[in-house]
Amino acid sequence: MTLWNAVVLAAVICLALKAVGYAIPTRFVEAPRPARIADLLTVALLGALVAVQALGAGQAIVLDARLPALLVAAGLLALRAPFLVVVVAAAAVAALLRLVGWAA
Repeated sequence: MTLWNAVVLAAVICLALKAVGYAIPTRFVEAPRPARIADLLTVALLGALVAVQALGAGQAIVLDARLPALLVAAGLLALRAPFLVVVVAAAAVAALLRLVGWAA
């Protein structure tokens, strides 16, 4: 299977899943349990993405400048700092640590 065949197949599957989603009656989607599951699933997937991007390098776990930057960002978010401040502070921490030689 070529790459383009795989891309087209994935697009067709995504379109089919979306169509099935529109066919589900509203009462099932708006019930408390499915709504709660959807909310928690979104948070879990985002957390997993952050963990993989912050700690992963191929098949290995790497502790480099990304982890302290992520911790700074989490701390600032807990203090309810503006998002732009969080991004700039985390980038500055990562840049400074890489400048002093702590990089993967």
